[in-house]
Amino acid sequence: MSIEQNKALVRQLIEEILNRGNISLVDELFAPDFVEREELPPGMPRDREGFAMLIPMMFNAFPDFKATIEDMIAEGDKVVLRMTWRGTQKGEWMGMPPSGKSMSIGVIDIFRIVGGKFVEHWGLTDSMAMMQQLGAMPAAE
Repeated sequence: MSIEQNKALVRQLIEEILNRGNISLVDELFAPDFVEREELPPGMPRDREGFAMLIPMMFNAFPDFKATIEDMIAEGDKVVLRMTWRGTQKGEWMGMPPSGKSMSIGVIDIFRIVGGKFVEHWGLTDSMAMMQQLGAMPAAE
């Protein structure tokens, strides 16, 4: 696949799966042997099943969740994203009761794509900023 096709596939993942919660596309877009290299909540498998499990958890906690692509860079079989995630916590998130507070955090993702399917993902999420914005820990002074 071309670099532009890989970027289009990543845009589809962000718009359809992350922003609309359409997890039925996970089996179509992710290779059966997909490996999740980002830290997941305890007990979640580090494969496409684990990725699919995370999406409903996000929408239950943040029903207005929105991922915005700020930058996208691609080379070879990898696509790198810098995104902003936004949402208002209306449900439990990682053991934290609903706070009603909004968050806006930075996220960096790297996807490796082979044959038109996601085969690997690495990600970094500004979890500390999220916890501070949701009131789970004090903000830095």
